[in-house]
Amino acid sequence: MIREKRTVGSTIFNIINIGFFILFTLICIFPFYYMFINTISDNYLAATGKILLIPKGIHLKNYAEIFSLPGLGQAAFISISRTIIGTLLTLIGSAFLGYAYSRKEYWMRKFWYRFVIISLYFNAGIIPWFIMMKNLGMINNFWAYILPTVVSGFYVILFKTYVESLPASLEESAQIDGAGYMVRFSKIILPLSAPILATIAVFASVAQWNSFMDTLFLIRSSKLFTLQFLLYQYLNQVNVIAEALKTSTHPSVNPFELTPISIRMTISIVVVLPIMLVYPFLQRFFIKGILLGAVKG
Repeated sequence: MIREKRTVGSTIFNIINIGFFILFTLICIFPFYYMFINTISDNYLAATGKILLIPKGIHLKNYAEIFSLPGLGQAAFISISRTIIGTLLTLIGSAFLGYAYSRKEYWMRKFWYRFVIISLYFNAGIIPWFIMMKNLGMINNFWAYILPTVVSGFYVILFKTYVESLPASLEESAQIDGAGYMVRFSKIILPLSAPILATIAVFASVAQWNSFMDTLFLIRSSKLFTLQFLLYQYLNQVNVIAEALKTSTHPSVNPFELTPISIRMTISIVVVLPIMLVYPFLQRFFIKGILLGAVKG
């Protein structure tokens, strides 16, 4: 085993480097930690700014009250459904089109690929988009969340670039054995594309989970409201909700505990936490996919 000879300068640099990134990590984590400890602490102390590092008067009534808000269960179901279905269809659509653009024999490949790239820089705007969605029957339609995201130019470029980094001999050997495009795509390309697929899955799932503008413009029925849109409405009515919960006849509610600040922070945690729990499982694929997908354009 060869040991690297460390100089005093390199040791000092490593200490400073590690210390900097530890500090940077703490700075990134602290806002989420601060919100969380305020949601489980005494609401009066949180409202007066007396909760900084350590929670005081710990309780979970804020979460119990937020989850008891009307329509929250249905909205969570819609958000989870659109995230799962939308991410899966985005993976299929973007991967298939990205693979097609990586084939040199594709008809007018360069023209269509440049057409995809142009779409990243220009869009028609909200009004033409709304008119088009209305003409397609997407008003008050669950598929308004899914169909517009099936193919994304950015994901297509990522997948195409990754496929082109794979050894061409893998496909050539399968082609000699008589394998067609679909067989090569499903049996060779997809199994080798786990890193870039995980990268696209992270991007697509976060976009689906956080989106609420499509609900704002296209959805009228409360049964199709997403969790983000419903909680956005509650955030705008936080003072009204606080008063309503204070006057609740529920026996576990203390009239003096609920405040607009506690409700606002609890809602923020409810929205952010689920997608934060997904990221660590895909992180190693995400980093590898980004690096390999950015080698060439």
